[in-house]
Amino acid sequence: MTLLLSPADVKYMNVLVETLDKCFSNVCELDIVLNYSKMHTVLDEIVFGDQVLETSSTEVIKAVEDLLSLSLLEAASNAISLVPKSVSGWRGR
Repeated sequence: MTLLLSPADVKYMNVLVETLDKCFSNVCELDIVLNYSKMHTVLDEIVFGDQVLETSSTEVIKAVEDLLSLSLLEAASNAISLVPKSVSGWRGR
């Protein structure tokens, strides 16, 4: 089976590789396997619903960093709210 790619497809694949290279500082297969969610976020920023949304790797990286910092803040706030009131009252003694 022969897979033919158009020049536009090759261009978008290059954007993906360039962006992953910047995100992971010289990306390799292990980076993709161990950080699948980050790679998936990068891909979601470039392509959505079979349409290319963004072709600038710097814009994609900014969006990914914003999303990751937002998710870290949400995770921290969820962790704080999971502490039972009895435990927080006990610390004040």
